[in-house]
Amino acid sequence: MKRFVFFILILFTIFSCSRNPLKVKVSDISVGFAVLHFEKDLSSEAIDSDRVRFLEEKYGDFFKIFTQRMIWIGSPEENNFVASLQKFASDTMIVNLERLACEKFSFADLEKEFTSAFKHYKYYFPDNKIPMVVSCISGFNQSIVTADGLIGISLDKFLGSKCHYYPELGLPEYKCRRMNPENIVPEAMIAFAMAEFPKNDNASNLLSNIIYQGKLMYFADAMLPDLSDTLKIGFTDKQIGFCKKNESGMWAFLAEHKLLFSTQRMDVKRYIDDAPFTNSFSNESPGRTGVWMGWQIVKAYMKKNSEITLSQLMNNQNFQEILNKSGYQPE
Repeated sequence: MKRFVFFILILFTIFSCSRNPLKVKVSDISVGFAVLHFEKDLSSEAIDSDRVRFLEEKYGDFFKIFTQRMIWIGSPEENNFVASLQKFASDTMIVNLERLACEKFSFADLEKEFTSAFKHYKYYFPDNKIPMVVSCISGFNQSIVTADGLIGISLDKFLGSKCHYYPELGLPEYKCRRMNPENIVPEAMIAFAMAEFPKNDNASNLLSNIIYQGKLMYFADAMLPDLSDTLKIGFTDKQIGFCKKNESGMWAFLAEHKLLFSTQRMDVKRYIDDAPFTNSFSNESPGRTGVWMGWQIVKAYMKKNSEITLSQLMNNQNFQEILNKSGYQPE
């Protein structure tokens, strides 16, 4: 009996250590969420002044963002606005893109994924409002846009990595790889986190940028605990394998070359921005290796400091403190 009890305790310990602490119960949380489909309202009728007023009233700030920041035709007060919007909505390519989106997407699945993510958001931030999520066709202008209480998604930027339009636009393979329907929710939640928890303007060195990106990735972990790491960060399995195998060497390189505290713009971009690979390492490396390292630092920090809440993490702008308290030292 003693041996049996001891065996059960061992199993419980192993299970407790391996259990993902971010897999929390959200089934009792209600968010009353639905994706609004601007592209359908835009294409369903001819555009006139009454239709413009309808779109303004229904979509609020998103309508302004769409016309001014995404397709650049200005505001309704400007001359020829109605004609410009009608020209955009009836353009052959835009019509074809909407048709492709209808064929490619399961909007019910997309709504289900967002609902789950926002239930997790409510779990960690119960007093915060759920943003309005609006889909659209932007003519390949932007993937995700955010504003206060708003996430806009260009469906035409997520039609699948093999979509024939993308090579015709000259987009490289490493970008196309992340232009699939399954990339929408993780990219949207990371963009939402950037809007909700902006980086301090004084945090300009590479270390602060690395850890800030790591915080965004950990936020995605918390919102999408069942999603694969490959989808969250947009790496292939092979690229994640490279990062795990070379984690110690990459970190040592940054430290030995005194890059962590560099405020040079190109030093930051080299390790944070999207690219086919990180040229400090090898052609086998992914771009954005700094994002991956920041992710590991933040995960180590949260594991070692289990009393820290997600809200405290996201609002902590002391990046040096996070590194120090993480005990991060890859081997």
